[in-house]
Amino acid sequence: MKHIISNTLTRLILFLTLSATFMTTSCTSSTSGEQSLKPGFWRVGLQSQQGKEIPFVMEAKEENGKTVLYLINGEERILVDDIKQENDSLKIRLHIFDADLIAKVDGDKMNGRFVRNDLATPYSVPFTAEHGKKNRFKENPAPADFNYDGKWEVVFTPKEGNSYKAVGVFQQKDNYLTGTFLTETGDYRYLEGQVDGKELNLSTFDGNHAYLFTATPTDENTLKGDFYSGMVGYESWTAKRNENAQLASADTLTYLKEGYESLEFTFPNLEGKQVSLADPKYKGKVVLVQLLGSWCPNCMDETKFLAPYYQKNKDRGLEIIGLGFERSPEFEKAADRLKKMQERLDVDYDLLVAGTSDKEAAAKALPALNHVMSFPTTIFIDRQGKVRKIHTGFSGPGTGKYYEEWVADFNKTMDQLLAEK
Repeated sequence: MKHIISNTLTRLILFLTLSATFMTTSCTSSTSGEQSLKPGFWRVGLQSQQGKEIPFVMEAKEENGKTVLYLINGEERILVDDIKQENDSLKIRLHIFDADLIAKVDGDKMNGRFVRNDLATPYSVPFTAEHGKKNRFKENPAPADFNYDGKWEVVFTPKEGNSYKAVGVFQQKDNYLTGTFLTETGDYRYLEGQVDGKELNLSTFDGNHAYLFTATPTDENTLKGDFYSGMVGYESWTAKRNENAQLASADTLTYLKEGYESLEFTFPNLEGKQVSLADPKYKGKVVLVQLLGSWCPNCMDETKFLAPYYQKNKDRGLEIIGLGFERSPEFEKAADRLKKMQERLDVDYDLLVAGTSDKEAAAKALPALNHVMSFPTTIFIDRQGKVRKIHTGFSGPGTGKYYEEWVADFNKTMDQLLAEK
């Protein structure tokens, strides 16, 4: 009997020990903060301080054994593949930008904040997300009762500062609406949304900027709207239907001061070595000087074009120098950001650390220019070292035919310069 009792007690103790171990292991697993994203679409709503939701859609996928995300804006899909566990949250590094989504995932729900790390003041925008949703705005909007399709002459008015002109181009099919705004310093890239009854709703999120545009018609040919950006940005806007609307020529806005024919500069490359436009590498070459920043989505678009163009045409006597004007004044931090851009966009031409992203500081770094009013700005230099053309801003692929026109003009200019002896 004692033997039976002893065996029974032994088995009972072993069972309790194993049960306790299992329960401990199970609890550890469920409360350890391990986060995972369900594959499929996620509808995300950023909550601005103006009380407005700035929505966008992203898709989670399994690729090459890991989870990746795609930020979706109309036909654009931006790959985000740096997703890591950090404490009890996921840290989602946003493409080339110094910004993150910090998220806690609970099944079909997600909440967290969009953080930009490259600004002097704290920047954090709360967000929530829901799995299985593809609708950027309403799932069931009212039938479209206004036609926004076409070209619009636009004026944006900030709360502080001067008004500026833009051209709005929209494509509408029933409730579905896409388009963008072109300005003299660049475009607002891919916008996507809907027409809800008479109301226009467009938004975008590229990993560094979050925009929401709303508007209603005041009559059949005029609009009145609001533009919300990120945490606190706000501008009002008005528009008139005008198929002939246009902006000042981008080739006339920035130019050399009187008495200058050429450009001179010396800046460190990403390894800290001083590089000058007068170096033998550039003698007798056609040189494009690209003023850019890794924080700048329009610069990203231009670089996506220039990087493969350089690969195809460098043997014709072409060099490109990217002058990086970064958020941080510290060389190491600025160089790290440019290296990230270099790697992600497969940039094979020279990138230099030229200064900070302040336009006045950029103008001082290049005193031959009348001013720097936009990133990017592209300077065309012929084989004799003379500046032949300066293009302010960039109309990217989100502008449709305007981008195609820029590509055609760029190729014509480059073919002419490269053909010269």
